[in-house]
Amino acid sequence: MRPHLPFVAALAAAAALAAGCGSGDAWSRPHPEPVAVGTLGPEFVDRASPPAPEATVTPQPGSWSGVHPSKDYRVVLLTAGDDRPTKALVKAVDDWADDEDVDLRTVAADSPADYIASIVEAMDMDPDLIVTAGNDLIDPLATVTPNHLDQPFLVVGAELAEPTQNVTAVDWSGASFRGEGLGMSSTYDAASFTAARCAAAVRAGVAAVLSDLTGIVVWLDAH
Repeated sequence: MRPHLPFVAALAAAAALAAGCGSGDAWSRPHPEPVAVGTLGPEFVDRASPPAPEATVTPQPGSWSGVHPSKDYRVVLLTAGDDRPTKALVKAVDDWADDEDVDLRTVAADSPADYIASIVEAMDMDPDLIVTAGNDLIDPLATVTPNHLDQPFLVVGAELAEPTQNVTAVDWSGASFRGEGLGMSSTYDAASFTAARCAAAVRAGVAAVLSDLTGIVVWLDAH
């Protein structure tokens, strides 16, 4: 006896739904290498003389706005702390991911004992990029990142004192925390973490990474 067609259709729909749910956890599957869609404006950096590792560049506002991630860009937001600047950066990353249709997942470190484990957890997810928010992560990142040069990191609102080529930072006078016992910069200003500044930091940093300008500090005082 042939099954009733509506019943068959219902089974097919259920199977498709189950497959769709499963695909959301399939970051382990291969996907195309991410590329930059668009190009940086000439006011971002002189491409004829690329910046040296650990150099600081000061792009003109908006010179990064023409660059977007390619489809299926996989990003982990690694965050620690619930202070106002960190919350502002987290929201900026979330908003950017929504705008760009980025596949974003979040790892939150709850205590100092979890910081390095959380970085490892983020790396184990094999993302195209790990974006970090929170000054508490700076020293743990300085410990971990030199040993994992194949994993790109973007630090927003702070920087590593001695970054390796896989770590790019976006900073400004009101931020500029560098860890390693250096203390907070005398120009630190929590009020400088405005929605506009944080949004610019995320977009400028991602544009730099996608354009293979890594291991540098993008300084946004011109913004």
